[in-house]
Amino acid sequence: MKIPRAVAVVTEGSQVLLIKRFRRGASSSDCDMCEDSGWTGPRCPGHHYAVLPGGHVEDGETAAVAAVRELAEETELRAAVGRQLWFGQHNGRPAQYFQMVGVTGVPVLSGPEAAQNSPDNSFELMWATADQFEVLNLHPADIRLILREFLAT
Repeated sequence: MKIPRAVAVVTEGSQVLLIKRFRRGASSSDCDMCEDSGWTGPRCPGHHYAVLPGGHVEDGETAAVAAVRELAEETELRAAVGRQLWFGQHNGRPAQYFQMVGVTGVPVLSGPEAAQNSPDNSFELMWATADQFEVLNLHPADIRLILREFLAT
C-alpha cells in the first residue's frame, strides 16, 4: 500500500498557497509525474506543475496532524485544521485535503524542499487564484474544481 498523503489548504482572500514545481527525473520509469501522465519514453521530459503543501502521513499520525506538520515544515506557517475539504488520489496515493485555520507567520520555503531546491527539482511558494490553476497545472487536476468552489464561498 502506498503511503497516504496529507495536504494543507491555506487561503488568503481569493488566493490559495501553492508550491510551484519543476521536476525532472533521471528516467521516466523513476518519475511519478511521468507515470501519472502516461509518459513512457526513456527520458523524463521534466514537469512544470503546482501542488498544495503536504506530504507523507507518518506512522502513528493522523492525516490532519500530518497536514499541520507538513505545512510547518515546508512553509514555516503554523495553523490548525478547520475541516476536511476533499479525499482523493495523488499519484496513486490516497490524499486528504484539509482547510487550515488560525494561520500565523509568513510563508517561507523551508525544510527538505528548500534543501533539495535545484535546477531539476525546484520549489517556489506562491499565492494563486482559481483562474491560474490550469496554467500552473495544479496537481492533481481533480482538486481544481473543489478549490475553485471553496475559494468562491
